[in-house]
Amino acid sequence: MYRLPQDPQVLSIVLAGGMGKRLMPLTAVRAKPAVIHGGQYRLIDFALSNLVNGGFRRIVVLTQYKSHSLDVHISRTWQLSAVLGNYVTTVPAQMRLGPQWFAGSADALFQNMNLVRDERPSHIFVFGADHIYRMDPNQMLRHHVESGAGVTVAAIRVPREEADQFGVIERAADSSMITAFKEKPTDPPGLPDSPDEVLASMGNYVFSSEVLVDILHADAASSQSGRDLGGDIIPALVASGEAHVYDFTENVIPGESPRDQHYWRDVGTLDSYYAANMDLVDPHPIFNLYNEEWPVHTSYPTTLPPAKIVAHGEIGAGRVANSMISPGTIVTGANVEHSVISPHVRIEPGATVENSILFDGVVVSAGSVVRNAIIDKNIVVPRNREIGVDLGRDAEEFTVSAGGVIAIRKGTEISYS
Repeated sequence: MYRLPQDPQVLSIVLAGGMGKRLMPLTAVRAKPAVIHGGQYRLIDFALSNLVNGGFRRIVVLTQYKSHSLDVHISRTWQLSAVLGNYVTTVPAQMRLGPQWFAGSADALFQNMNLVRDERPSHIFVFGADHIYRMDPNQMLRHHVESGAGVTVAAIRVPREEADQFGVIERAADSSMITAFKEKPTDPPGLPDSPDEVLASMGNYVFSSEVLVDILHADAASSQSGRDLGGDIIPALVASGEAHVYDFTENVIPGESPRDQHYWRDVGTLDSYYAANMDLVDPHPIFNLYNEEWPVHTSYPTTLPPAKIVAHGEIGAGRVANSMISPGTIVTGANVEHSVISPHVRIEPGATVENSILFDGVVVSAGSVVRNAIIDKNIVVPRNREIGVDLGRDAEEFTVSAGGVIAIRKGTEISYS
């Protein structure tokens, strides 16, 4: 595979300050990029792993909203070799330009221009922190350099009816130049070769440094700007002819199979987050966490004991199928199917867990039933309690998504049946 020589003048910025309101109640106590995914990962691990695996290891993570657990996770996980000048570091909102928080993604970059002045990079990756995918940034950078673009936007095809969730790109017929960029349009034109699809921004960009610095200063001086990358910065660069698109389907990852090739999920809602986790537990998963050639890195230490499946004297061994069981978990005489189980979980005799996501330290007590649920950290499901059986009753105590997924907030004391 062709690779650009590693350029020491590339800086990577990961935007991790979003509130993630649509992912409530999981974001009630943490930033969206800190939400657990796949049992023992955090959402931010996917973006950081792509950058690090690609050889780009000078990374700043811009944080703002309820960032403590995210800060702790990054400090424990992402300790790169300082001897080689590598680092991943969080940078909170510092009010360098006055007593104000980040007013948007563009303002977050503008308020941290000191990082660019200090590093003096030739190119800058700006990646989102809350999507699930594998991507080699080298190939995107190569496309950017060869096109002569000021900014290159990574893009993927999505159904046209989902266009109002994304920035939608229209490109020139004979080049990768972007001719129009519309933020969350309600009725965009379909693609010439596929009228039911549109080309959507993945929230990943590579900028030539001078272009980014100039446009951010111009944006900050405008009283009409919403201070947003997708809403203001990219349209301005489209208007000046400096924006190009990189087709994600051209990206090749070592170890990918045709089934999980070019997988990308925006996990902005409870239902999309739930679906992305369920993608992991099929016998032949749509997204394969076991690709050792392009690993997803995270922080759980190897000192945790292996997961343990225990037979119970009266009930027997129970059944575990099509599930991911994280280290430190004990399943005793219970049935677990098509579920993602985080570390330190206890599932007691006679319990049933189906199509569910259990965060760290959850206890499902004897005889309980949990179906189609997301249960946050350290929650105890009482004996013989049913969740996901009667949605009407569940809605009285918990959050129930449009798709019927029950989400239980951290700190909830679940009543007995």
